[in-house]
Amino acid sequence: MLPHRGVGRTRDEEGDEPMNEGVSTEISVELLLHDAPDLAPEIVRQRLVIEGTCPRPIDSAAVIRYLRRLTRVCGMRMLLEPVTHRSDRFGWAGWVHWEESGAHFYAWEQPRLFFSVDIYACRVFDVEAVVAFTREFFDVVDLVALQF
Repeated sequence: MLPHRGVGRTRDEEGDEPMNEGVSTEISVELLLHDAPDLAPEIVRQRLVIEGTCPRPIDSAAVIRYLRRLTRVCGMRMLLEPVTHRSDRFGWAGWVHWEESGAHFYAWEQPRLFFSVDIYACRVFDVEAVVAFTREFFDVVDLVALQF
């Protein structure tokens, strides 16, 4: 597990702010190990799944702001602006396409306020920075982060 502590609130160059007012955070990221062979060791691949609960529903505007800022936090190059869609049954979903792959975002309102982010990249990014950013942006109540 990789511990990370941080406090604060940031504003990006577009003036977008996270949904919270800044909280003290302690984050652990679990590294999932497996015995499967790496079929393409010469190709960089990094995956991170972050799931959490939050105090407020997440709307389309928040998904778009999050994915734009996530692009910068990960150091990726956005090829297309984030796309969102609302399902009456499941809630909001969003996706951003990067030169180095992309990220999917899902937000539920029922049966609980919950979100899941799935990042796949062909470029190394700072997992702790991404988890801390996500926790702060959504004022996360509970969070799990799995890297593989």
